[in-house]
Amino acid sequence: MTRTSIRAFEFLIALAVVLFDRWTKHLAATQIGMARHIVIIPGFFDLTHTENTGAAFSLFADSPSHWKTNLLIAFSLVAMIVVSVLLWKQSRKLTLTGVALSLILGGAVGNLWDRIQTGRVVDFLLLYVKQYQWPVFNLADSAIVVGACLLVLEILFGKHSAEA
Repeated sequence: MTRTSIRAFEFLIALAVVLFDRWTKHLAATQIGMARHIVIIPGFFDLTHTENTGAAFSLFADSPSHWKTNLLIAFSLVAMIVVSVLLWKQSRKLTLTGVALSLILGGAVGNLWDRIQTGRVVDFLLLYVKQYQWPVFNLADSAIVVGACLLVLEILFGKHSAEA
């Protein structure tokens, strides 16, 4: 693969995340009533429509700050620029790092789209066990977390060339 085709593939991964995220958020927003639960796996997984004005996994959602949305948009834009530059500077071969950065970029764009459009992000995936539950999230959040985990795995277990 050429460097150009690798870049195109990595940005295609990001685009696929954005499109799949937009589609699933649209389905959740139009097919599931606000705060209604649809049990998928009893005792473990529900679909529920919520809207998050905070960051990923509802961080800062309760903050009354009027600047919150603008700060979250600015942070997302900076993160997207940094990730895009890192992707652009990737080596000539497809790497786990490139895939991870692509997932993070796609997730950031997906949530940024909602935040710019409405000031809130549609969340709809709920994982729980008994009274313990993870904050409701979406596919963009999942892509960001999976991408970050892949980066950690690459850092911990990847083959690194010895530097002199």
